Amino acid sequence: MLLHKNKKNQNAKGNKLLISIAVLGSAGLIRFVVNEKELVAMVMDTALKSYAREGRLPVLGSDLNDFMLYCPYVGTDALSPWETISSQGARNFMSCKKRQPEKLVDNGGPTTPATTITRKGSGSWKAWINKSLNLKISSH
Repeated sequence: MLLHKNKKNQNAKGNKLLISIAVLGSAGLIRFVVNEKELVAMVMDTALKSYAREGRLPVLGSDLNDFMLYCPYVGTDALSPWETISSQGARNFMSCKKRQPEKLVDNGGPTTPATTITRKGSGSWKAWINKSLNLKISSH
């Protein structure tokens, strides 16, 4: 009788799911068990903490607002942080950092955060070589 009572309490909490999250740029999957009623935001928080605890690279940070969670088999839109993890009927997900807004550099051209090197001139390698050759010729 006692065994039957424990099973009822487990079902009241909801079903558990083993989910896998592939983090863009990292090797291997993060796997852990969640309640099917868990919100996507809480799942992302758990994934980021697990990622950091395991010492994985690249270092991602811990702000879950900087990340999006996708279900690659269902569609191309990111999951809403307020929906439940089981709403898509999937157990495999992909996570990536949100794109940062473009910044303007000194020369007025747009650039991404990864390319913050300022360029003088047209930026063409041919223009750079020609400019270098002209400086060498004029210095002689």
